[in-house]
Amino acid sequence: MPSITDQIFIKAQRIRSIQDKGTQKVAEDINSEFIGIINYCLIAMMQLGLKDTDPMELPAEKVAELYDKYSEETLELLINKNHDYGEAWRDMRVSSITDIILMKLLRVKQIEDNSGKTLVSEGVNANYQDMLNYSVFSLIKSNFIDGENH
Repeated sequence: MPSITDQIFIKAQRIRSIQDKGTQKVAEDINSEFIGIINYCLIAMMQLGLKDTDPMELPAEKVAELYDKYSEETLELLINKNHDYGEAWRDMRVSSITDIILMKLLRVKQIEDNSGKTLVSEGVNANYQDMLNYSVFSLIKSNFIDGENH
């Protein structure tokens, strides 16, 4: 799992770097990095849900089933939190959302470094769900999902 967490970290750091510098030298834009975070978070949740007895290679149908399962669970969480928080994310800056993603990544890394042990914290899966949902919010704010790019 640490390698997936590190991949998410690389994507979030690139977003932060582009936001700070105001320019980029690689053609892939920030939206593609948020999409990458979404996909890596889903991969992480899928792997967390597997047992040690599960085969190393899964049939495509099983992967699709797991992808749908974790996507739906995370969407349900998004809807529930959005209800409780009143869509506060709409008034946030994308740079603040990036900060939250980076903080959640640091927390996941701490949990991984402590072999999954936490004193007071949501589990790793909840942090992946939150990072995924914050990435969706960023894409919505950039009009990538519900604007002219959709």
